[in-house]
Amino acid sequence: MATIDQQFVEYIVKTLVNNPDKVVVEREIDERGVLLSLSVDPEDVGRVIGKRGATAQSIRTLLRVLGTKNGARYNLKVVNTDEEDGYRAPKASEAPVDDDVAETEAETAVEDAETEAAADDIADKTRAELADLDDLDI
Repeated sequence: MATIDQQFVEYIVKTLVNNPDKVVVEREIDERGVLLSLSVDPEDVGRVIGKRGATAQSIRTLLRVLGTKNGARYNLKVVNTDEEDGYRAPKASEAPVDDDVAETEAETAVEDAETEAAADDIADKTRAELADLDDLDI
């Protein structure tokens, strides 16, 4: 039987996702408090996490309020079910192409050389200005 905290998280998450039947909340108690592990369909992970983790953080805040009421410390962990053994194969659009890598490395080398030359110019100008200041009789 699901506890009130599990039901609470399930209710919130099921309203957010496209596949509510695949939402699973597991509860684990240890010395640090209650850990709720949330598993959703791989397509819905982004919806649950939100931009920059805003949605997941909001759910955690609501859990903190529930924990204050119940005298418990809650923590929410979003489990990525898309990975196998901790490794996710890169998508075709993410895989680097050797030509692109070589081109990017060449562009980076050119940019580094330009930045270094600009820094040398600034240092030379600064030295010249300081030498001019040394020549002043004050």
